[in-house]
Amino acid sequence: MLSSQTKDATVGETMRKLQQHGLDVDTIRNNTKTSHETLNALIYKVGFRNNKTKYIKETTEILATNYGGDLPSTAENLMTLPGIGPKMAFIIENVALNTTTGIGVDTHMHRIFNVLQWVDSKTPEKTRQQLEGWLPREKWGEVNYLWVGVFLGKKCSSRKRTV
Repeated sequence: MLSSQTKDATVGETMRKLQQHGLDVDTIRNNTKTSHETLNALIYKVGFRNNKTKYIKETTEILATNYGGDLPSTAENLMTLPGIGPKMAFIIENVALNTTTGIGVDTHMHRIFNVLQWVDSKTPEKTRQQLEGWLPREKWGEVNYLWVGVFLGKKCSSRKRTV
């Protein structure tokens, strides 16, 4: 949730702050330990922090109430959580649940795959569908690591449209 519209270094710094504060599902749910204001201050540097604070609070309540504090077991169920879209759901499913039912495509991947002419699409969701149509399923789990974690994590200019 924190990574959307936020640089990796800022997410890493914010995660360390959250860990130092001792946050988990129970402490986030407990307003005496972590109020909305405290959580918002802890994630101050991330983009859209007000929405993310709300999503984190709502999601932790749902996880505790409906899933015993654990994650839902499918990308489909993950997408029902506030602030979790297809990209994040497929990445969580792959990394945390060790299964892959789809490719998580963000805006940057969408642009690059169109520039490379691997797809011809107007949205990240259409890019995902087209990629899944030709990329062997056993490679789906590697796509996010290779393209988001390695390639796009280094440097890519969307304005110049260079790769």
